[in-house]
Amino acid sequence: MLAVFGAFWVTERVQISVEFRQHGITISANEVAFVVGLVEVGGVWTAVARVVAAAVVLASSRTPAAKFAFNLALSVLEVAVATAVLSAFSTDDISDPLTWLALALALLVTGATSVAMVGLAIATTAEWPGLRWWAVGLLPLPVTVLLSVIVGVIALVLADATPWAWVLVVPLVLAAVTAFRVYEKSSRGRRDVQKVYDFARRVEDVTPDEAGTRAIVRSVRALLNADRVALWLPPYLDEAPRLVVDSVDGADWFDGPGDPDDHIRRSALAASGGPVFLTHARADEWERAALDRRGARELFGAAVPTAAGEPGYLEVCDRAGMASVSFSDGDRAVLASMLTHVNAAIRQQQLLTQIRYDADHDRLTGLPNRQRLALEIDDLLGSADATTRVGLVLAALDNYTDITDTLGHAASDELLLVTAGLLREHAPPQAVLARMEGERFAILLPGLSLAATERAARRLREAAATRARVAGLDLEVSLAIGVAAAPVHGGDSGTLMQRADVALLAARASSGGVATYHPVLDQQSLRRLQLGTEIESAMAEGQISVVFQPIVDAKTSDIVSVETLARWAHPRYGNISPDDFIGLAEQIGRIGALTDFVLDLALARCRRWLDDDIALSVAVNLSARCLMEPDLVDRVSQALRRHGVPGELLILELTEGSVVDDSVRNSTVLADLHGLGLRLSMDDFGTGYSSLSQLRQLPIDELKIDKSFVLGMSTSQSESFIARSIVELAHNLGLRVVAEGVEDELTRDLLAEMGCDKLQGFLVSRPLPEDRLESWLLARAGVRSAAPGATHRRLFVRS
Repeated sequence: MLAVFGAFWVTERVQISVEFRQHGITISANEVAFVVGLVEVGGVWTAVARVVAAAVVLASSRTPAAKFAFNLALSVLEVAVATAVLSAFSTDDISDPLTWLALALALLVTGATSVAMVGLAIATTAEWPGLRWWAVGLLPLPVTVLLSVIVGVIALVLADATPWAWVLVVPLVLAAVTAFRVYEKSSRGRRDVQKVYDFARRVEDVTPDEAGTRAIVRSVRALLNADRVALWLPPYLDEAPRLVVDSVDGADWFDGPGDPDDHIRRSALAASGGPVFLTHARADEWERAALDRRGARELFGAAVPTAAGEPGYLEVCDRAGMASVSFSDGDRAVLASMLTHVNAAIRQQQLLTQIRYDADHDRLTGLPNRQRLALEIDDLLGSADATTRVGLVLAALDNYTDITDTLGHAASDELLLVTAGLLREHAPPQAVLARMEGERFAILLPGLSLAATERAARRLREAAATRARVAGLDLEVSLAIGVAAAPVHGGDSGTLMQRADVALLAARASSGGVATYHPVLDQQSLRRLQLGTEIESAMAEGQISVVFQPIVDAKTSDIVSVETLARWAHPRYGNISPDDFIGLAEQIGRIGALTDFVLDLALARCRRWLDDDIALSVAVNLSARCLMEPDLVDRVSQALRRHGVPGELLILELTEGSVVDDSVRNSTVLADLHGLGLRLSMDDFGTGYSSLSQLRQLPIDELKIDKSFVLGMSTSQSESFIARSIVELAHNLGLRVVAEGVEDELTRDLLAEMGCDKLQGFLVSRPLPEDRLESWLLARAGVRSAAPGATHRRLFVRS
């Protein structure tokens, strides 16, 4: 009897757990003890030994009362079923093969009954188990029954022959138990690896929003079969702190993980050795109080690095339902592996959030930009009736251009920050402050009439009229202000901003400094109309020309290409901003002709370099509208043939927005252009909404990091992080990277260290007309012999 109890005790402690959602079954080696007990001591004493051994094992592992009672009742039922099956056979001679068959049948029926009862318990408390669960429970039965009967019968036959046989049998049984334990450990290891793999697949493509974060938390809970999981993330950019909870009972909050003074959370964030694990039985007074606060018996807590500079916090509470009594060391290792993927997913989310935030915010001041302001205006005007009152003030620094030309961009940027601070301080509480382009700011005033907006504009100008210390000098801050208001001056963002801009132009020309829109001021529109009619003649007469800005290899200093930029020197209006006349050409349908004009000048210059045995690529910007023109590919092909320039020496730069436009992605224009042998470059990357999945599908050769990410790299860790992430993402996709806006040596060195391939900016050279470019090349460039396999020489910047 004691030997049978000992056998049951040993085999009950060596088990393999098979989980299904909140429930599970265990597989053990107690069938051998079952065979010996039924033959040697009979059904009643076998039941007693089985129940006592199970009770001792379950009690030592602090099994919940419901599961404790269920397992003991199941033990009695299993012995009763086995005894009933054996009683149907008349033989009890252990040397009779019929007895062996009877034992095998008894164990097989007993095992099937046990699996069926557990399945019914799961179906009663949760849901009907799936086919996989039944397969895991039933398919191993024939093998385990056969092995158990063989081992048990051999032991009993030997024992009948001589009592000394147990000297041989006991080591054999212990070896079998040891092998079973090794198998259980390796099986758990395989399951743990599979868990981590499944988790990585779930979180690799989560969206950068609340739903994506919730999907991460849900995956952690599902794969650890936990009762509750909480993820706290610190404030980031314009997002408030977030606590995301996923639980079995559907609760979306519980006390503890969101409290920065919580004892467990502070301990986990301070720990350096991975997740901390606490159980109620082994906790100290403070830890027990924190567990009671949550209503938890056991808990994992771990820090989650974020881009916000403050770590997040992940917490996993209790195993769900009947699946297991407690977490194991294997679960801790699984969670530690999962944390690597959680960290990567959160950082990826925050990177995309940063890029999207930067798309509608000014990098220098952190204020909303023109795009975001337009959305704010349209939301206000579209959310109410036609009489909704909205005031718009455009303010521009009077001396911005002089300061930039005299003291440089750093000083003018400092002045912009001072001005932004003054406007924040003195704008009405409900105002929305935005940074437009250049020296301009906008103040959106919801609910104000035209008269009230004019009064607010004058107060702002007076409050901002001060002297500020910039670049070691006391400079005067003086604003010109244009005013427009809805519904008087327009009912949408485009109209309202255009008319406030017209008013601002009038304010700059007047002595008062503040002007309100009036239709008389629409001469600016007439000017644009006149410019539109003159684009063709301006190209013919040479008013529109091109300048070239060199781009160099970050490692070798080779001059690898020049970007070709259009300029318009108007005889009456002076230098016209490229944004003005290029946008105008798009609006009036002349952008194709302008692009062909610039492309011809660029390829002509490239041809002359080839004639001098110099290989130097030229880059030309391509408008979104050009990509929709059906004959674009033919025109580019003809231009290459006309000038005798191979396709590999032409780079077409495309804006991020045009590349991800559905009409472009669904056409073959990019593939057809790429088929000409030229290279395609995505310009101003990071300011649009392209995703990595879209980039994989496009024939893009390189990305140009927008200068808004580059200009502040030497002073901003976050901007360096964004630039580094873009470089790594591009290289992972097989793309080369060009950084625009490189203006100092520190930024150049940082980009080179990150692995950026090419550099462009004032540090290398400003955009230069052709004659000045030739002078620059003579003064600054040297000539290298042709690279292996190449036919033309290369230029490089001499140090």
